[in-house]
Amino acid sequence: MVYAAQYLAETAQIVEKLDPNAIEKLARMIVEMRAQGGRLFILGVGGGAGHASHAVCDFRKIAGIECYAPSDNVSELTARVNDEGWDTTYAEWLKISRLCGNDLILIFSVGGGDRERNVSQNIVCAIDYAQKVRAKVMGIVGRDGGYTAKVADACVIVPTVNPKSVTVHTEGFQALLWHLLVSHPDVQKGPMKWETLQ
Repeated sequence: MVYAAQYLAETAQIVEKLDPNAIEKLARMIVEMRAQGGRLFILGVGGGAGHASHAVCDFRKIAGIECYAPSDNVSELTARVNDEGWDTTYAEWLKISRLCGNDLILIFSVGGGDRERNVSQNIVCAIDYAQKVRAKVMGIVGRDGGYTAKVADACVIVPTVNPKSVTVHTEGFQALLWHLLVSHPDVQKGPMKWETLQ
């Protein structure tokens, strides 16, 4: 099978295996958070940081939600890495933002963070801080979901259909799923440009 056909076949398999109830739970949590006047903070590393920036735009513009990504401020992020270390970058950012019980954090991560293997520790520390202040945690992650899947209030795990393609499929489906969420009838508030043009 040529690679393009294989990739598309794997994508179709993942779509079939995704849990729609888990996705609907994310939508419900977002609606509840907005009704309480809460804010959404989206955290990712690498590709997840890029996704966070795009998703913040969509949740603000399409869903009418106050939303932020700590990775969008490269000056603060790199100052914190330089002065305080990587592990606490997001947790300290959330402290300054006065994260509270009405707020919600959304994690975009392939592995979900792993304290024991020292992977994505800033996500692990941010989740710990969110729980400390009683903010809700949700995630879209891959494989077994790591720390995020273990402790989140709601989490969608992108199923593994090919162990060699975990990262690309997880990150691809993060984009698909946040677009699903902002266009969900219960979440969407504003029109999208091309849908308004005849």
